[in-house]
Amino acid sequence: MSSHHADGAQLLVIAKEPVPGRVKTRLTPPCTPREAAALAGAALEDTLRTVARVPVARRVIALDGAPGAWLPTGFTVVPQRGDGLDERLAAAFDDAHRLSPTPIVLIGMDTPQVTAGLLADAVSLLGAHDAVFGPATDGGFWLLGLRAPVPDLLLGVPMSEPITGEIQLNRLAEAGMSVACLPCLTDVDTMADAIEVAALAPHSRFAAALAGTAVS
Repeated sequence: MSSHHADGAQLLVIAKEPVPGRVKTRLTPPCTPREAAALAGAALEDTLRTVARVPVARRVIALDGAPGAWLPTGFTVVPQRGDGLDERLAAAFDDAHRLSPTPIVLIGMDTPQVTAGLLADAVSLLGAHDAVFGPATDGGFWLLGLRAPVPDLLLGVPMSEPITGEIQLNRLAEAGMSVACLPCLTDVDTMADAIEVAALAPHSRFAAALAGTAVS
């Protein structure tokens, strides 16, 4: 892969403003809504700071809500569009591609343990593959990279199901795409996930936020 390819790619984060009662509701209980939002905010900040360290041409956040002090400089903010998560993901790819018609690697805000090296690998793999796929332990996916986004690849995929990742991978295969796979990561949905991920990234803001809750 040439460095030119990385320079021409973009990283896209799909995220929700960390407002109590609107994020990480599966952590309440045992967390209070405020603690759950603090964990979501820490995971988001860890993710964005990691993205900021990857050498790409553009960093975009597709945001549900308003930006806050947690947003580093250097990100283009686009509002989320659509109803279901499949529509929102497809729209985020579409909007980012309109801003810059270059390869796109999309991640969420639920994997604060992700490293800049893993994201750089994803960008690099798009140099030789049509798509990059990062499976999640819950059966979903934590990363999806597309050299040339086709929103129809995502529309109608049932999200947050144990078979989400399998269906999404099948969609890519049916479209005749060459797909590179990344390691499986755990998304933070439950308290057990939170404890596992904090242990994997002990120096993260997320681990500090978890240590600060009454339930850790």
